[in-house]
Amino acid sequence: MTTRKTTHRAGCSAHLRGERIKDEVYRQMFFLEEGRAGAETALAAALLRAWLAAGSTPAASEEQAWLRKISSLCLEMIEGSMQTQGTQEGSSQ
Repeated sequence: MTTRKTTHRAGCSAHLRGERIKDEVYRQMFFLEEGRAGAETALAAALLRAWLAAGSTPAASEEQAWLRKISSLCLEMIEGSMQTQGTQEGSSQ
């Protein structure tokens, strides 16, 4: 029986984790756009997890570049959603 080398696996694992984090951020962006309750908080938490994870991988600079691009868009989405909710609550009173 032959043994597998595990050196490649560590890099692949970090890459997969990075892709899962990106998927989570994009999923939460979609939920916010869809108008799901609590989506602002979930998106903010996903962004925070992404920033924390970005510093701990070998491809950190690539992930941080992506985060710099996507974070401003996510923050605009969160702020816009909160303003819309405030307007809707004010008109329903």
